[in-house]
Amino acid sequence: MSVVSLEILKKEAIQLLIQIINTPSISKKEHKVSVLIENYLNKYGFYVKRKFNNIWTKNCNYPENKNVKTILFNSHCDTVNPGKNWITNPFIAVKKKEKIIGLGSNDAGGSIVSMISTFIYLSNLPKLSYKLILSITAEEEISGTLGIRSILQDIGHIDLGIVGEPTHMHVAIAEKGLIVLDCIAKGKTGHSAGNSKKSINAIYIAIKDIEHLRNIHFDKKSDLLGNTTLNVTQIQGGYQHNVIPDYCTFVIDIRTNEFYKINDIIKMIKNKINSKIKLRSCHFNSSFINTKHPIVLRAKLIGRKTYGSPTLSDQSIMSFPTIKMGVGDSLRSHTSNEYILSSEVKKGIDIYIKLLKDFKFLI
Repeated sequence: MSVVSLEILKKEAIQLLIQIINTPSISKKEHKVSVLIENYLNKYGFYVKRKFNNIWTKNCNYPENKNVKTILFNSHCDTVNPGKNWITNPFIAVKKKEKIIGLGSNDAGGSIVSMISTFIYLSNLPKLSYKLILSITAEEEISGTLGIRSILQDIGHIDLGIVGEPTHMHVAIAEKGLIVLDCIAKGKTGHSAGNSKKSINAIYIAIKDIEHLRNIHFDKKSDLLGNTTLNVTQIQGGYQHNVIPDYCTFVIDIRTNEFYKINDIIKMIKNKINSKIKLRSCHFNSSFINTKHPIVLRAKLIGRKTYGSPTLSDQSIMSFPTIKMGVGDSLRSHTSNEYILSSEVKKGIDIYIKLLKDFKFLI
């Protein structure tokens, strides 16, 4: 592979980001943008594998031995649906000096192009001490089954994952997990004008249960992730104004730290409420990497801060050690008029290179 200019890669990263924004990639509709990225990698001679709308490739400049360690460099190419308050067309990139406005620019377009440029640059070095796999994956925004979880087995053993999400290029060394519960309060129907003791209002049952949930306290606080939190985020009951409802549903959103197991939390909730509980989601575990891991020590050495992240990412379904580190600001994600700065992208490339160029698993 010929020597690649870092300055050229940075310029191309901005151009590629604009092309990515101009190629709509709502979750489950990422095919066109994945082809775009695949073609760009092909230009530099990389053989790209594909499954569904996920693509991945690897470097060739790593030691050919059984003990070589593998790093997964991953970000996602899907976006949420745009909100209604966009001033510009969300699917057409608008560049205003340093600012690049468009859907997916911050989450996670900036990380994608910074990772790609870094991957190409590192793959041109004489030798790395590790195998580097770059994957750009789908369905992250909907936690879909055809996203990264569908290819982890194909990729094979991974020793370390670096997940590209907007973190100001600081390092999230822990991430909260997620449990979603669907709750059903059941009563007995009756006429709203009647005074029958036989009717039981399911909404009232739900209200009492929700009040009990408000008073649940998780006393085990994490230094990195804070407290486990519980919120009721949806409720629905009744179908007609003059009928006492016999059915009311509500949804519980729980963000967990490392101290609480799923079964313990569910048992705690069951002891507090009368509504029946149905487990919707429990496979998004809290994640944590040892603060003495070489990648954490390396990040600190180059001036990166470490913290615990309250937001969920594909990191939650990776069973190997991971960090979350990427370009942009998480507060811009999923907002109208989302943007990234071109300077953030270029700086992100520099930081990724500093992190990984001379990285070794053994210190």
